[in-house]
Amino acid sequence: MTTRDEILDIPVDGQHIAGTLLIPDEVGSAVPGVLFVHGWGGSQEQYLARARALADRGCACLTFDLRGHAKTQPQHETVSRGDNLRDLLAAYDVLAGQRRVDAAAIAVVGSSYGGYLGAILTSLRAVRWLALRAPALYKDGDWESPKRQLHHDPDLAAYRRRAVRPEDNRALCACEAFRGDVLLVESEHDHVVPHPVIANYQAACLQARSLTYRVIPEADHGLAQELWRSAYTSILVNWLTEMVAGAKETSPRQALEH
Repeated sequence: MTTRDEILDIPVDGQHIAGTLLIPDEVGSAVPGVLFVHGWGGSQEQYLARARALADRGCACLTFDLRGHAKTQPQHETVSRGDNLRDLLAAYDVLAGQRRVDAAAIAVVGSSYGGYLGAILTSLRAVRWLALRAPALYKDGDWESPKRQLHHDPDLAAYRRRAVRPEDNRALCACEAFRGDVLLVESEHDHVVPHPVIANYQAACLQARSLTYRVIPEADHGLAQELWRSAYTSILVNWLTEMVAGAKETSPRQALEH
């Protein structure tokens, strides 16, 4: 299937963030949408190859740069979680508002900080599929403080190694209320987002329509080796292909083209 890329400027808070819309050509009916959310210190460039793989299968995909990254790097020290959540909301609205996108069939794919924000997004917008790779976890306090300052909290590492109840954390609370399908991917040797964080997300998602849990053997948090990046790409593409194809039983418009 042929696809085309559209470079977008997404307005938010009187500014603009950069986005790339990848959309399949020659599709008569509405298609699923996939929104990619990069991690802290990352950019949309890291996710374009995965977006193209899913666009080739009939999805409209949107990647974008959170404020404080890429062209807005000068805001890196001052941007807050509130700012970045508003970035994500603006990007979601752009994707869901595309004429050829089925707004009832939106997937959110987030890694690390992007997974954390993506989980919260499910409490604010309609999301059908949620894919979280090594989703981070932060305390709810100081929401509008610079995100960079959160890493100076001496208790953050310990917080990520203890059991946290959904009612005590905004991201986990959103996961507890989520009724769609969830993919949760862990890196075996992740020292940034250790296993207890993944266990907290897994426990919170017990009311999801389905929960798929995968571990990438030997992998670190950032997937430094190509083998690990390829493994994650295969897990994500195969899972989302299966999810969207399965939705064809209830809505033919939501099937991926093979």
